[in-house]
Amino acid sequence: MKLSAKIGAFFDLDGTLISPPSLEGRFLAHLLSRDEVSSANLMRWLGHCAKTILRDRHAATEGNKLYLAGLRESLVPEWTAAGAPNSPPLFLHGMARLAWHHARGHRTFLVSGTLAPLARAIAQHFPGPLEIIASELEVFDGHWTGRLAGGHMSGKAKACAIRALAARYGLQLGQSYAYGNHIADLPMLEAVGNPVAVNPSSSLARRARTRGWPVYKWQESQAAAQPGATNALTPREAQ
Repeated sequence: MKLSAKIGAFFDLDGTLISPPSLEGRFLAHLLSRDEVSSANLMRWLGHCAKTILRDRHAATEGNKLYLAGLRESLVPEWTAAGAPNSPPLFLHGMARLAWHHARGHRTFLVSGTLAPLARAIAQHFPGPLEIIASELEVFDGHWTGRLAGGHMSGKAKACAIRALAARYGLQLGQSYAYGNHIADLPMLEAVGNPVAVNPSSSLARRARTRGWPVYKWQESQAAAQPGATNALTPREAQ
């Protein structure tokens, strides 16, 4: 088998490699269960949503992390130590696909809108090495400010990120792969020669059908990975 470090494989996280709810949603539920998020923070978060939703829906939701303002960044390793992400709902086909790329010497990346500390925590369960590009939180004196450092990693930002990675590592994007489940992943998928829609939203599924892109149905259950299962890897996927 010929190995190639000039080919990249770019994976979205939520809905592509792990099942819903999102990793950030799971972390927020953990924080709320421990009364870590104050009512004042929630009110600030809701207030920002209300003020900006009509002008910029993306900034009002994905870019709004005010519920985390003042919280310790050490809450993520504490969450990990508590065992919250130690049995993550991984899509077994996604893990197999990661291993497939590693076996061929492809450089593998996680390009996700989720919070970078959470992405780093769950990445320890993925096969092989990968580089994480996600939404970084601004930190001051060991605490989150409630703002993002560098913006939300979504939409066109993902495409810009993988082009920068291609330039840094000398990757051939025309031969590279990208995997995403949401229409916000479209710019990333369009930037490579081998785009794949995984468990796609209806809007992304329509785009994928129009363009003739592969559409994969990945599942979390062990049964789905057995030979002969409806969603097991097809010969086309295994090439």
